[in-house]
Amino acid sequence: MTRRPEIALFPEASFGAALNCVGIAQELQRQGANPVFICHAGFTGVFAEYGFKEYHLPEHPGSSAESIEDYWQDFINTHLPHFDLDPLAQLPTYVGPTWKAIVETVIAAEDDLARLLAQIRPDAIVLDNVIMFPAIANAGCPWIRIVSCAETEIPDPAVPPYLSGLAPGDAGTDAFVKAYADATRDVHRHYNAFRKRCGLPGLPSGLFLEPSSSLNLLLAPEAVRYDRAQPLDGERFIYLEGCVRRENHYELPRFAVDSGPLVYVGFGSLGAVDTVLIKRMLAVFQTIPARFLVNVGGLIEAYESVPDNVHLGSWFPQPSVIEQAALVIHHGGNNSFCEALYHGVPSLVMPYCWDGHDNAQRAEDSGVGRRIDRAGWSAESLRAEILAMLGDVAMRRRLRGISDNMQSIPGTTRAAKTILAALRRDEVR
Repeated sequence: MTRRPEIALFPEASFGAALNCVGIAQELQRQGANPVFICHAGFTGVFAEYGFKEYHLPEHPGSSAESIEDYWQDFINTHLPHFDLDPLAQLPTYVGPTWKAIVETVIAAEDDLARLLAQIRPDAIVLDNVIMFPAIANAGCPWIRIVSCAETEIPDPAVPPYLSGLAPGDAGTDAFVKAYADATRDVHRHYNAFRKRCGLPGLPSGLFLEPSSSLNLLLAPEAVRYDRAQPLDGERFIYLEGCVRRENHYELPRFAVDSGPLVYVGFGSLGAVDTVLIKRMLAVFQTIPARFLVNVGGLIEAYESVPDNVHLGSWFPQPSVIEQAALVIHHGGNNSFCEALYHGVPSLVMPYCWDGHDNAQRAEDSGVGRRIDRAGWSAESLRAEILAMLGDVAMRRRLRGISDNMQSIPGTTRAAKTILAALRRDEVR
């Protein structure tokens, strides 16, 4: 291939997937490709800020950035009480309704996405999502799947069910699988009917995205990987050892109490909605001899008083901050989990939904962090957990080795190389 291949990256409408794709795009560009981004409403400018060309899905009545933000804000506020439930109880109350909202988004975007892909005419499409958009499969070029949620997204008899928060072989596995099928049955039938109208075959119960025939990239680092009963095809399924993007160095703010280890706290854009929870945590942070950098999203005005050892922000260049931290408290999002591993920082995971449950279990089971229940902690128990983790020398030593391994083979570099290699293989065919 003599010209620069044009590769369209299409992440889901979440900052985790979007920023994960930025890291891959940076490396694709460095290795001679021309990466461009397809943007959902509300993400205009996110990729341009990193120097990439954006193609925007058109806005229709009710699909503006403001309308979508209001829709998801209302959705999350409605489901906020369900975040205190265990994964099994969340299936009918949160997981089922979330899949319904996701499927409706895919159906609404189909025609516009098909027109946009016909305009771009990419050499390949990189999809970082939990669901297939038929326009991608019908675009006439190879597509690559990125699994940027937990590894449990790819099923296997020896791997716990996706979104279950279970360990391998747990007694509740069969009950969870059945309950998941029950909670998603109607929306899955609706989605399969849509796929068939678009010329795609239906998917098995509970699945909304098939593996790519070209290439599938998984973020799960070796240290937290599962032993599979059916090993994945090593040519089509590539583990990336995380996929951490490059960010400029972040200069820490001066704290009124400017001493002690740095703890970074971030619960993602959804978790930031729960200001009551974060305010409770701030009261505990005030009693700990450490500095806390806390991401509160767009709700910073909800916090009238802030302890002297706490600094709030609406956004941080997370990899650059984590690199300087001694502990990360997060919701179990796969980006946050992998970034902490990449920089050798322990994770205290307080999951509230989706694959956060899976990553919380895996962090504790593999000795790289601890899980703490979102609803069941007291001021005393949270303080004790933070102090114990800040003083856990054995965990830090283990994480240092994991970090060295991940940084020796950066996931972003491997992702770009394998995407371009897959593109060359498809050309030969």
